Amino acid sequence: MDLARQEAVTWRNRALLLFDRVAMPVAVCDVYGAVLLANPAMAAECGTTPGRLRGRDVLDLFSPREATQVERIAEALRLRHRSRYQVAVRWRAPGGVERCGELTADPVSDSAQDTPALLVMLRVDAERAPSPAAPAGQARVTPREARVLALLAAGATTARAARETALTTDGVTYHLRRLSSRWGASNRAELVARAYALGVLRAGVWPPEVSDISRDGEASDVSRDRDAPDVSRDRDAPDDEA
Repeated sequence: MDLARQEAVTWRNRALLLFDRVAMPVAVCDVYGAVLLANPAMAAECGTTPGRLRGRDVLDLFSPREATQVERIAEALRLRHRSRYQVAVRWRAPGGVERCGELTADPVSDSAQDTPALLVMLRVDAERAPSPAAPAGQARVTPREARVLALLAAGATTARAARETALTTDGVTYHLRRLSSRWGASNRAELVARAYALGVLRAGVWPPEVSDISRDGEASDVSRDRDAPDVSRDRDAPDDEA
């Protein structure tokens, strides 16, 4: 082996060693986005090993947040423009954590005439852990509790909630206190927020509605309403506002 070739091999091995050890996720892809080489940091983001990433489409691993960004880059590469291209992406990391970040692609080749490869680097901006499941039984409410929560979310006063549910104002307060204690809510706004977070109230609708999940538990929860003190409204009693 001549000296020049031996030196080239030496520098190639050094580059690969650096490639493997760099902390930033990095991959080399062909012009179509297929992974040719990936370092351990990139593989770790995908929950696999570098060898198993070979041949995978980088856009199958990392979902672009805007499809138009990818279309512009593809057109620029087709015209052999050599610039740094950036794509905002999201992906699911090991453990179910959703992460957001940015892929940066630099076209690289030995000469301007050669079809370039893409040096792709990943920057992690943020992550969002999957929402923890509610403790068993925490999201279960009685039909009357669910109705009170829906009225509260719509801005009803205690008196109006009492009229709508055939309870006294003390009865409404009793149910709200019981829910606040169960969910650790310190005020009514937090109580409503918990109801949406736990799926008791249907998200994205107005006026507020009880979710199907809550309705599914109505039959088994009726007995819990029966255990509550007798707080039904006296039909002939005057309405007192709260």
